[in-house]
Amino acid sequence: MSFNDIEYITIENQTTEFPKHFHETFCISLIHKGIEQIDFENRSLFSEAGSISITNPYEVHSNPLIDRTSCLKFDTIYIPNDLMKHVLNGENILFLNRKINSKKANKLFEELKNALDTQDSKTIEYCLFQFVKSLKPYSQTNENENSELNFDHFKQIDRYIENHICDKFCLNELAKIANINKFGFVKKFKASTGMTPMNYILMRKIFSSKKLISQNSELTDIAYQYSFTDLAHFSKTFKRYIGLSPKKYQERIFKNS
Repeated sequence: MSFNDIEYITIENQTTEFPKHFHETFCISLIHKGIEQIDFENRSLFSEAGSISITNPYEVHSNPLIDRTSCLKFDTIYIPNDLMKHVLNGENILFLNRKINSKKANKLFEELKNALDTQDSKTIEYCLFQFVKSLKPYSQTNENENSELNFDHFKQIDRYIENHICDKFCLNELAKIANINKFGFVKKFKASTGMTPMNYILMRKIFSSKKLISQNSELTDIAYQYSFTDLAHFSKTFKRYIGLSPKKYQERIFKNS
């Protein structure tokens, strides 16, 4: 089990909204300034400064801005589900109360974030165990595995997207593969997954390209590799889903290396 699979990002003065997306990990944020809004399918969550918000793996959500003049600042730690289960001795958990107000949890969040900067596995492991232990009372056992989106009849489409993630996509072509007209395809895809096909594709492109960014990566090459028009188009889309530009994200990698 690799404790280096945990990642964190710092967002300062957020001024753009996050469109509908999901993470394959637990997404745990400590709010430092402003009020964070998370819209789920049937409810909205508001987390003020000093609180922790959590989304579960594969939970589709968006992050609108309450007030564009009041800049939001927060840190987010991404913990893979397998790592969470390892810490909990194989127990699979789910957070239904996704907002936590606990000074102890906040302190342990900061300690884990600082441990990630050290890149020392033993320190990270210790801090992760302590942090997860503080979160456990806010969770419940999940009898089912945290599963991917419900694609119903679109598994073939999902495989096609995965196998051609660097290509340009056309709704008409995807609709033909699904044996349905374009408008019916968009409607049924959204009903199954909670996301439009193009929103889902852009999210997958960004999360895939993010894995290629290293200290010495040429960002323009990555932009063209994933069929973005240019670096500006890639940067704008990247920031919509990650909260940072690819350049800022790369600088963070350099800082922590």
